[in-house]
Amino acid sequence: MKDPEECGNIHEIRDEIDIIDREVIDALSKRFQYVLAAARFKTSEAGVRSPDRFHAMLQQRREWAIESGLNPDVVENLYRDLVNYYIEEELKHYKSE
Repeated sequence: MKDPEECGNIHEIRDEIDIIDREVIDALSKRFQYVLAAARFKTSEAGVRSPDRFHAMLQQRREWAIESGLNPDVVENLYRDLVNYYIEEELKHYKSE
């Protein structure tokens, strides 16, 4: 991968962004596999939802966003949507066992 400053035109920049986006999506897929695996260790729907863990996770992501120079509100919203989706999928998996 090239650093942004090394890109000579918009096409190179877009190619690099595509590479990063693919890595992000692959990482989200791997994260989802861990979410499904976690369902094996949960004993109730409340354990799947785990609101205290959810809020603590969002706060940690906000802090990481700030450390990385990103808008913490945007990062929180991304994770809120993503994790709510994962929770619903985990509940389906949990209920099917």
